[in-house]
Order: sequence, then structure tokens, then C-alpha cells
Amino acid sequence: MTSTASPRRDARRNHERLLAEARRLFGERGIDAPLDELAARAGVGAGTVYRHFPTRDALIRELYDVAVGELHGFAPEILGAETGWRSVELYLERLANWVAESPFLPPVMRRVAELDPDYRPGTEFEEAVNGLIARAQAEGSLRDDVTAVDLSVLVDMLGSIGQYGGEYLPFWRRQLTIVLDGLRARPDTTPLPGVGLEFGAFHDMSHRKGPVTALD
Repeated sequence: MTSTASPRRDARRNHERLLAEARRLFGERGIDAPLDELAARAGVGAGTVYRHFPTRDALIRELYDVAVGELHGFAPEILGAETGWRSVELYLERLANWVAESPFLPPVMRRVAELDPDYRPGTEFEEAVNGLIARAQAEGSLRDDVTAVDLSVLVDMLGSIGQYGGEYLPFWRRQLTIVLDGLRARPDTTPLPGVGLEFGAFHDMSHRKGPVTALD
């Protein structure tokens, strides 16, 4: 029993190490970075990489699924907050910080969308986000024209601070505070123009994100 358990433990440890190093490597050099470098960083042979992940796309898909699992892990704290407004704060704070610290995510999301356009686990979160928004709006703490897509875009915007590198991360809460102040319900807010984008359409759009284009 011990002789069987030890190799399994080693295999799990190698698997977790490969995922952790892949996040760092892909964040630094993109998802086409050499897998030989991944092996070297993880301290394993190239054969070990391919035993765990037969193709690059298999690795990318698992990184994506792990990220979705991490999102689910935020839910109890966010949805269990004492007020709807605190849920909004935690949603922006936790998710934006996570995005900022995960620069590998955008290319991974694009690649998974190319591999399997019908795989859309992110839409599972729409109901929960709509619920926390409705709760905060019923309290009168969140402006009544904010939608789930608005909050999701703000997460992306705040998370993009990660492009400055880790040295800026101690300061990003300045921008978070500005955003939160703009979300508070007040009698003098400027109404948001137009109708907000549907959540499913935003989900697909966010997975296709590419180079920035000019806005009118």
C-alpha cells in the first residue's frame, strides 16, 4: 500500500507543480511558450509533462477549468456577506485582484473559446451576480441601472492593472475605491446611457478579447 501511495503522491505533486509553473510561464511568455521550459521550471523531464498533459491544449483546458473552480471558491464569501453592498465590494475586490495576479488568463480564455465555443461555464455565474446586484439595489446602496455585465467589465478593467507588473499591485485599491464610489446610489448620478449588454454575449466577447481598439 505504501509503495503504491508514494508514486501517486509524487504524480499529484508533479501535476500541481506543472500547473503552477504553467501559470507563471504563460503569464510571462504567452501560451505558446516552450513546454521544455515548463519542464525545466517544474524540475521534471519533458516526458513527465506529456504524461500529465498529452497536448498543449490539454494543459490549457485544465488551466481554464482550474480558474473556473477558483471562481466558484469565491462565491461563499461574496454571496454570504452581511449586506448586498458588501457583496458588491467583495465581488470587485476579490475577482479584480485575482485577474490582476493571473496574466495567463486572457490567452487561455481565447484558446478555450477557439477549441470549444460551446463550452461556456462562465455563464453559470450570471444568476448569482444578478442576485447580489438585486440585493444591493433593494437596499438602496447600489445605483439601480447597474447590471451584471457592468460589474464584470469593471472586474476586467481593474484586473488589467496587472499588466503593469507586480510592483503596482500594492496601489490598485486606489482605482477600486474610485470605481466603488461611482457605483453607489446617489440622487445626483448621471443615468447610464443605452441598454446594457446581455450577459451571455459579454461572456463570449470576453473570451475573444484581443488587441485594444479605439473607442468612439
